[in-house]
Amino acid sequence: MARVGKTKTLVTGLTALLLAGSLAACDDGRAGAEGAAKQLASSLAGLDLSSVTLQGKDSAAANEQIKAVFADLGEVKPSVQAGELKLDGDKASVPLNYSWKLGGSEWKYTSQAELTKSGDKWTVQWTPALLAPELKDGEVLDMSILGAKRGGILGAGDTAIVLDRKVMRVGIDKTKVDAAKVDSSARALAKLAGLDVEAYAKQAAASGPQAFVEGIVLRGFTAEITEAKLKAIPGAVALPDTMPLAPTRTFARPILGSVGQASAEQIEKSKGALKAGDVVGSGGLQEKYDSMLRGKDGLVIDAVPAPAEGQTTPPEGTAPAEGTTGEPRTLFEVPAKDGTALKTTLDVKLQQLAESTLEDIKPASAIVAIRPSTGAVLAAASGPGSNGYNTAMLGQYAPGSTFKMVDSLAMFRNGMTPDSKVECTPTLTVDGRTFKNAEGYPASSLGSVTLRDAFAHSCNTAFIAARDKVSQAQLESAATSLGLAVEAPKLGADAFLGSVPGTAEGTEHAASMIGQGKVLVSPLAAAVMAASVGHGAPVSPQLVLNPDAGAAPGGDAPADGASPSSGTASAAASPTGPAIAKPVTKAEAAALSDMMRAVVTSGHAGFLAEVPGAPVGAKTGTAEFGNDNPPKTHAWIVAVHGDLAVAVFVEDGGLGATTSGPLLKEFLTAAG
Repeated sequence: MARVGKTKTLVTGLTALLLAGSLAACDDGRAGAEGAAKQLASSLAGLDLSSVTLQGKDSAAANEQIKAVFADLGEVKPSVQAGELKLDGDKASVPLNYSWKLGGSEWKYTSQAELTKSGDKWTVQWTPALLAPELKDGEVLDMSILGAKRGGILGAGDTAIVLDRKVMRVGIDKTKVDAAKVDSSARALAKLAGLDVEAYAKQAAASGPQAFVEGIVLRGFTAEITEAKLKAIPGAVALPDTMPLAPTRTFARPILGSVGQASAEQIEKSKGALKAGDVVGSGGLQEKYDSMLRGKDGLVIDAVPAPAEGQTTPPEGTAPAEGTTGEPRTLFEVPAKDGTALKTTLDVKLQQLAESTLEDIKPASAIVAIRPSTGAVLAAASGPGSNGYNTAMLGQYAPGSTFKMVDSLAMFRNGMTPDSKVECTPTLTVDGRTFKNAEGYPASSLGSVTLRDAFAHSCNTAFIAARDKVSQAQLESAATSLGLAVEAPKLGADAFLGSVPGTAEGTEHAASMIGQGKVLVSPLAAAVMAASVGHGAPVSPQLVLNPDAGAAPGGDAPADGASPSSGTASAAASPTGPAIAKPVTKAEAAALSDMMRAVVTSGHAGFLAEVPGAPVGAKTGTAEFGNDNPPKTHAWIVAVHGDLAVAVFVEDGGLGATTSGPLLKEFLTAAG
């Protein structure tokens, strides 16, 4: 038994010895080399070689060189992965695969690392080419942005609306003023330009010693900001430049928006897509279609001679790095992709005419013109009283008696015609509330009159009296038949297209019959209603013509206060137009046109008979609002003149016929 045990012990020991020898034979150094390669890749990704053993340079000096080489790339760091290692005894080589995320571009390249085993450690042979392709000592990387040209905005017939126009960038050039005077100069300029003095002074203080601190951009010197006044402020300059601008500062501003340098908030929200100095759109179409208009900047990365200490660019006469010509060598380039022009239906002449027509109107106001045959929005002007708000397309107001076009359509569908008789009384009481006709209503049109006559003189009581035969649901249906409260899939811009409740009773239903209560429209929606009459079918408005407009960012949300029955413009809807359950027919539109013409020939818009050209059909409207006694009123008028449908609105304007009517006449006469 003892002999057997001894033999077993001997065999076991021999097996262990053979196994150890086998393991030693397999350990050819690959594991150590691969570990060193991974450590090198990780250290390069962190731009810190402190933990790597180098040959030919100590780690501290290598880190200083890394810092200098990549300084122009900013705070970004690369992803670096070690590839398949090749081992040859005590030497090894491994590819290092770099990937840089630079703005919206990715720069990929591969460098080669050489490793040598010294004792039980692997060391890395230092060379600048570890950092970038064929980089030499004395070279650094230089990154230049290739700016994309921003797309313009075009109007009808591709007429240029927004294009590069000359401007002056007014600000403080800190290289032209003593450091001790920067604060006083900044404050003086801010006061001159009407800027926030403290904010601009703080911005100037925080900027670098060679910075130009922009304060305001001007199309030219003004009475307030003159060349002489600027020269009196140390360091204040006006630098010539160009910017994408409309013909004038106010031209369609609420629709188009504006262009300027990206704010800190916009840069933060962009998640890397924007950087300081980028030009972006703010408000309106400029913001909604910013990515399409802005295009995409390109970039170039060159290997260039390192600048002398204390300088940012190589001085003239700098000796080139050994083995180079001294000329920039392009290592990576992404060409800029210019922005795409946004095409719109705006008619420059009509837009300018609409704005000039409203220039003296103090309350919020609007003029909207649509071509009934196509739905093209030719003008959408908001007056100076709107204070920059897009009253024309986003305003929400009671339409007053212009809504009698909807009432009349519902009444036609109940068997009435323009010649049907209705009762027009001086007053009418519903559930204790007394309704009356507008001041100055002609006594000759009281009593039993035709629907046409009641429409022409806008008899409130006659239409309210029809409430028992015209349900609120029928009103809602008739409104959508004329394009109200219906999505506008081809519009391509934010807009409110109306809100008509489907249910209402008592005084609320009575108020709906005269365009009050909870019935709301925008001037654009009112113009759509008139255009649908002129076209003989529902009109869906269109402003943006680009076929890919629906892909633009900035989708529309329902306007504040909009009900489920309201219409908000939706660029993402079907391009074929919205489905309307019961669209207005040509016969119905002809009957409405007949009554709208009567407003001019026998009603209180007779002044429109003087407009040259095709006969004008119109409907006035006055809607009470607020708690004043007597109440304030919105003044409306809509009209069809040939292939032109127009809505005119003044928020606190008195009567539609006396306030908005003359504005409409002026516009139509000049439009020709």
